[in-house]
Amino acid sequence: MAPPTKLTLTPICFLLYLWCLGVFVTSAWGSKARHFRWEVDYMYRAPDCVENVVMGINNQFPSPTIKARAGDTVVVHLTNKLHTEGVVIHWHGIRQLGTPWADGTASISQCAINPGETFVYRFKVDKAGTYFYHGHYGMQRSAGLYGLLIVDVEDGKKEGFHYDGEFNLLLSDWWHKGVHEQEVDLSANPMRWIGEPQSLLINGRGQYNCTLAVALDSNGSSLPVCKFIGNEQCAPNILHVEPNKTYRLRVASTTALASLNLAIGNHKMVMVEADGNYLQPFPVDDFDIYSGETYSVLFHTDQNPSSNYWISVGVRGREPKTPQGLAILHYKSTTASKLPILPPPRTPQWNDYIRSKSFTNKIVAISGSPQPPTNYNRRIFLLNTQNRIDGYTKWAINNVSLTLPSTPYLGSIKHGLASAFDQKSPPTTFVSTYDITSPPSNPNATYGNGVYKLEFGKTIDVILQNANALNANVSEIHPWHLHGHDFWVLGYGEGKFSNKDENKLNLKNPPLRNTVVIFPYGWTALRFIADNPGVWAFHCHIEPHLHMGMGVVFASGVDRVGKIPDEALSCGLTGKMLMSENHN
Repeated sequence: MAPPTKLTLTPICFLLYLWCLGVFVTSAWGSKARHFRWEVDYMYRAPDCVENVVMGINNQFPSPTIKARAGDTVVVHLTNKLHTEGVVIHWHGIRQLGTPWADGTASISQCAINPGETFVYRFKVDKAGTYFYHGHYGMQRSAGLYGLLIVDVEDGKKEGFHYDGEFNLLLSDWWHKGVHEQEVDLSANPMRWIGEPQSLLINGRGQYNCTLAVALDSNGSSLPVCKFIGNEQCAPNILHVEPNKTYRLRVASTTALASLNLAIGNHKMVMVEADGNYLQPFPVDDFDIYSGETYSVLFHTDQNPSSNYWISVGVRGREPKTPQGLAILHYKSTTASKLPILPPPRTPQWNDYIRSKSFTNKIVAISGSPQPPTNYNRRIFLLNTQNRIDGYTKWAINNVSLTLPSTPYLGSIKHGLASAFDQKSPPTTFVSTYDITSPPSNPNATYGNGVYKLEFGKTIDVILQNANALNANVSEIHPWHLHGHDFWVLGYGEGKFSNKDENKLNLKNPPLRNTVVIFPYGWTALRFIADNPGVWAFHCHIEPHLHMGMGVVFASGVDRVGKIPDEALSCGLTGKMLMSENHN
């Protein structure tokens, strides 16, 4: 038999080869530019063993994982292959320093990319950590438009902790009802609630209506056997590990609704990173993760190497009507097809908020992390309430339900288009007599699209205040995400924030995050420096809540922003402005 032909590539051919793969790399002063050519489209998949339409990239669901190093530049040529709707991609946790138009927020940082059009996202990943990306137009995240973005430390540098290998888990929830129908339901009068998800997905795989049938092992003990339908698209992910090694598990939650708890059967974990920032390590048996959050944990493979173990995620913060999501930790010393003998770890009681708060309060920054300014220049109170507008159910902040304008804020502020949105500043607080423990005495709210204009370089405090919803004895968990910045989480508290809570704020070692939770009937205090020129969304990361108005917009230093690409401005008043300039 003749030996295989040796393939030789000229430098140009090799670069073209990498370009076709979607990863074109050039070196510049130790950093690299990583190029990707992506097409967004709908496709048929069976993520939970039931075939459905999902949204993905390059025929992949979940969408491709980006891997880069701190200091690299990521360049994504994103083509919209959807036939009837626009699309944008938000790079969750990437601060977009100097590139606010690449933040990927429709009507805030850019125009939606129309069908058939291509937009080039170019931005620097300046800090190592665990991140992800997702659609930020309509409810396209709920349709499955998401993927991981992993940033390693720069070449020549090392993490502050050792591990022998790593795995990535992207958590999401899944409905069988299509996203467009969900949007109509949420906007109906009366509102039709979308209900709890049919399944929880781990790396895009879940098991709908999956019964844990009782079987017996060789010792006569009962064990769970999940009856999959022979569909590789929904079989649990398998993480292959060697005995007596330490592994890093990166976990990101892009759920549309569900707050989750993750555990690895019989294995303890150590928390080391949250939202791209290092933590003072602490051990956990399991941990809560809210939509928009990312964590890294270390675990040691010190269990019986002749067994495999379940990794499970279950619902927290809402009465669970969705089965656990499952993956398998496989010790290579045994067979991968061998089901775990022990049942999946049991998810803590959904409304055990004492346990949730105990975990959250253990999250502090590692020694040497940046510390917050000791004083603030401006404090904004944001009251989360469920309201009605002309009979429609909405969420509101300080009695204003956010509606986005047709012209992106970034372009309209940069070019002084005052008629593009409401120039009146939104309320910075709420009446002191408001009773957060009862349904609102006056449930009526108003629509608005005003902007909180922050003085550049100043220190801003935000007090997120939770309250009762329209129904009595209902106050929901809300994970809030800030674009363009990390913030210090100064503390959490019960009831309504008051002066007596000032001494509870942690100025010594507060963690830096980009997403944070507000617990029912409680408050959360944040501090950040408005030092990144641009216009930035700050909103609840629960997809239906944002769709129904739970968000605000911050603007700071827009006059310092460089030239905004024309493609980001080609709609609304900025589009007309460009047409006028081109005509002249």
